[in-house]
Formats: sequence, C-alpha cells, structure tokens
Amino acid sequence: MLAQILKNLVWFGHSGFCLEAGGKTVYFDPFRLSGELKAADIILVSHEHYDHCSPEDIAKLLKPGTILITEPMAAAKLQDGLETRIMRPGEHIQVGDIMVEAVPAYNINKRFHPRGNNWLGFVIDIAGVKIYHAGDTDYIPEMQGIDTDIALLPVSGIYVMTPREAAQAAIDIKPQVAIPMHYGSLVGDPAAGHEFKQELAGRVRVELTNSEIVD
Repeated sequence: MLAQILKNLVWFGHSGFCLEAGGKTVYFDPFRLSGELKAADIILVSHEHYDHCSPEDIAKLLKPGTILITEPMAAAKLQDGLETRIMRPGEHIQVGDIMVEAVPAYNINKRFHPRGNNWLGFVIDIAGVKIYHAGDTDYIPEMQGIDTDIALLPVSGIYVMTPREAAQAAIDIKPQVAIPMHYGSLVGDPAAGHEFKQELAGRVRVELTNSEIVD
C-alpha cells in the first residue's frame, strides 16, 4: 500500500500536495495550482501565510461536502460557508475513514512562525498509511514523537529547516520514505532537495519527484 500511496501523491511545488487514496482526495497547503484539478474531499491548511493559505487556490478545489481543516488565523482569511474544522496541536479528528492529527510547527531560532501561534503540521492516517506534512517548522523536539510512514519536510532554510536540519529530523522520525518540500520556487535553492537526499544516503529513503518514485 505504501508504494500505491506514493504513486498517488502529487507535489505541486512549494508545500502543496494532493493525495488520492481510500476513495478520497486530500490536499495539503494548495498554492499556485493549475491544470485539471480533482475536487477535494479534505483540504488541510497548516497556517495563515499566503503561500500556504491561498483562498483563490482553495476555491478551485471546492465541491459540496469539502471539509477544510486548519487553524483559527487561516480560517479567518477564508470565505464564509466553508465546512471548517479548527484544530490545535495535539488534537485529533476523524473524517470518515481518515484520522487527522494536528502536531506542532514552529521556529526555534527565527521569528517567522512563533510557537505561540499554534500553527500546524498534520499526520493523517489514510488507507493504513500515515503521512506527516510538517508545515513551516524548524527541527523541533516534538518531531521525535511523530509516528509516520511518509514524512514531507521543508528544506529551504531561511524560514524553515535547512537540508541538514531536515535530514536530522528525518533520522529522528524514522519514516519509511522522506520527501523534501518548500524549496525551488518562492524560496530555497532547487538543489536543496538533492542536498537533503545526500544527507540521508544509506539512512532514510528519499524521493524527490513522482517520476523518481519506484516500487
């Protein structure tokens, strides 16, 4: 099932992903979407910054019954009438067959994502596979308690972890697969993903694009 999940996990660049699994379509932090898009059953938004909470991109994904899961600041930026579930770190909610856990995401040596804002990463359990989307975060102590099969980790530096810091996070988390994000577009050298992969060579399997995912 892990291989099937990976094949159905699409990276849109930056921190945006789409996953089709278990008969559901789930988006993480949709931003600058284009082309033909499948409507969302669940949209997860980590925090209110424009490159993660994009009302115009979210609008492209809506259908009757779409559920948005986010934190209060992001929810305040979005249109009224959306079915919205507000979460804080440490909380869990069940949406159909999908379990969603909100986990901390914050900076420890920067001012961009204060811990006190209670912004989010997510761990979702879908079709028996756990996926961790870290949101915008540094390498924080809470990562040692993350239980996941797939870890989506920011690697650009400046606002989030560097490739080396993200690699240390992956070593602590021990996923079956780590995938770098938050690089190569708005911020972060396009080579950051490869640096991350090199740091983890022989320790954690890293996939950079869907075309590189193999069984």
